[in-house]
Amino acid sequence: MFFLAELSPIKPDFGLLFWTIIIFLLFWGLIGKFAFKPIVNALKKREHDIQEALDEAKKAREEIANMKSENAALLASAREERSKIIQESKETGNAMIAEARQKAKEEYEKIVNNAKIEIDNQTKSAISEIKNQVGNIAIDVAEKLLREELKGDPAKEKFVNKLVDDISFN
Repeated sequence: MFFLAELSPIKPDFGLLFWTIIIFLLFWGLIGKFAFKPIVNALKKREHDIQEALDEAKKAREEIANMKSENAALLASAREERSKIIQESKETGNAMIAEARQKAKEEYEKIVNNAKIEIDNQTKSAISEIKNQVGNIAIDVAEKLLREELKGDPAKEKFVNKLVDDISFN
């Protein structure tokens, strides 16, 4: 039998050294096959995943930078469009105000012209009426003067009657 007391780690004999090396190599082979390979594969996979994540992060940063520049361009475009719309609105408003002023001026001139024409017509009508009244007054005065003049003179009465008859026949 083999006694453990006889074994000395300080002075190993050849059999102990041989079996230790054989067991160590077997253990190392088994560990290498079943432990180290999966660990190495896991580490490689992890390294690959980390690299992919870094690449995706870099790609995402680039996309964000592109989006920022696109957003800035869109914002600038929107501001420019807003400015154009505001300017067009101001121009349209000013044009509408100018058009309204022009229409109001035309309407004012039309009303003033119509009022002048109406005043002229009423003035002419009033002058015509005054002339008619003055004519009637003059005829009445002349009639009264002629009656006074012709009163008592038969030859003048006969002449006036003859004139009246001639006028009424014509």
